[in-house]
Amino acid sequence: MRQYSEDSGIKVLDRAVAIVRSVAAGSKTLAALSEDTGLPRATTHRIATALEVHHVLARTPGGEWTVGAALARFSSSTPPRLLTAAEPVMRDLVELTGESTQLYELTGTTRTCIAAHEPPSGLTYTVPVGSQLTLTAGSAARVFAAFSLIDATAFPSHELDQVRETGVAESVAEREVGLASVSAPVLGTDGALVAVLSISGPVERLSPSPAATWGEQLHAAAERLSQAVKG
Repeated sequence: MRQYSEDSGIKVLDRAVAIVRSVAAGSKTLAALSEDTGLPRATTHRIATALEVHHVLARTPGGEWTVGAALARFSSSTPPRLLTAAEPVMRDLVELTGESTQLYELTGTTRTCIAAHEPPSGLTYTVPVGSQLTLTAGSAARVFAAFSLIDATAFPSHELDQVRETGVAESVAEREVGLASVSAPVLGTDGALVAVLSISGPVERLSPSPAATWGEQLHAAAERLSQAVKG
């Protein structure tokens, strides 16, 4: 059990900071969060739920507490213009495809979801904002590898050549069973990769080729977003 020694004199604030620090170190169940902070479970749940209302914390699909959209945006190194421009682009993409969309930025040894939009109904794949995912599997990881921002040895070189040529990458049941996705680069003024835009959904809807299903539409959306970032 970790006890935080900082004392501002405002007990609820100190407890909230302790909870945020714990979650920032890794997603946690209520029991794990209570144990890590040394706070009673009822207190932990009450404060964490309040932080969720303000989007400081969020829930993973498995019900664990994770970093929320507010913190992800405050800490993001991505240009603020990108997040503003992404809102209508991603909304339109969801309406067109009926699938979930995500925007990722590179964060050290992981990729972090900095924006996400979901269709109003139906079977979807949800990636909460703030989620940190692997760079060794998935279509978004392939885009980061194709633009030489990460170690590319996890992927065949001919696949990365194709990503650079076509502007899209795809994966089927690679990072998670039943999940398929297609991703495209968002480029800045100097042609450097600033983010990756993705569509994800059930394998049965996107297979055998997510790129053939929605690649053209995704590429157009990523181009639209790139132009918005360039101003």
